Amino acid sequence: MHIPARMRALLAAVLATGLGLAACSSGQETCELSPEVAKVAAPVKLERLEKSFFQIKSPAEAERFLQEHKLFARQFLQSRQYPAGVLGATLTRLATNSGLQKLGAQADTTFRTEQLRPQLQLLFQHIRYYFPDFRVPPVNTFVSGLSQDLFVNDSLLVISTDFFVGPKAAYLPNVPGYIQRRYTKEHVLPGVALAISSKYNQKQLTNQTMLGEMVQFGKALYFAEKVLPCTPDSLLMGYTSQEMAGVSFNEGKIWAHFIDKNLLYNTAPFTIQKYIGERPNIPEIDKTCPGRVGAWVGWQIVRKYMADHPNVTLKQLMAEKNAQRILNESRYRPKQNRGRLS
Repeated sequence: MHIPARMRALLAAVLATGLGLAACSSGQETCELSPEVAKVAAPVKLERLEKSFFQIKSPAEAERFLQEHKLFARQFLQSRQYPAGVLGATLTRLATNSGLQKLGAQADTTFRTEQLRPQLQLLFQHIRYYFPDFRVPPVNTFVSGLSQDLFVNDSLLVISTDFFVGPKAAYLPNVPGYIQRRYTKEHVLPGVALAISSKYNQKQLTNQTMLGEMVQFGKALYFAEKVLPCTPDSLLMGYTSQEMAGVSFNEGKIWAHFIDKNLLYNTAPFTIQKYIGERPNIPEIDKTCPGRVGAWVGWQIVRKYMADHPNVTLKQLMAEKNAQRILNESRYRPKQNRGRLS
């Protein structure tokens, strides 16, 4: 599946999921697996490639690794883009690097197969419950040397576990601190869910507006909420608990800013990016307002729409391209409170 650039930005923001399902999302009364979902077959083919990767000692062994894992090599490593021998030599340098070996050992301790497999299966069961045609991709884990965190398409899912060790990792992703804090194992599954949502998330391809982008992200987050029903909103959104509490309390104030500044139908990419793209904060609203708040507002619009239309299925929601219709029929009118946003 193709993941649009702005969706990749949201993934980058959120990646930093849910191997621990300790609290329910907003609106969820129980975290128990429904009997209907439990009946859905979604076997997971999980292969941990780190062990065989770190056994590589020479370019010849690296080439053998690439031959044994052709799909992974072609799609994740983009092997066809390298001249003969170059990728094998690169893998050899990585596999024999003592620093990466240390990080790989930490990643192996962080991600246990007996925990990862059932959590992935539960995610895929929920997706197949709503979308029976969904084909569960084979899953590989790998230590990429912090080159790519997550890869998802119709035929393969790759999780680079070295990205998600957390703040005590020997080496941390080279990103700003407000993004780096989200690179923990608890953020992997939301990232996977958001990536898969793009397969079903339809949108108008012309005349992109702020509202259209907000609702597009809102649908993606609502999809993630439904297929990860026991994951806290803060993990789905990639906010801290304090940030989540702030935007929730000040929902009316945030919405009033979009209305008062006539932003909903703005088509300027730079302006849209200010409210939906990655930023440490949005001072245009308040110096304590977290970045990507436009996506969060879009989520609230979609939630209100779905609450008012209980007969609309998740599949129908994702196929709906008309953001204006969703806004109109949601009757979204949050009350305005006054207070800090975090």
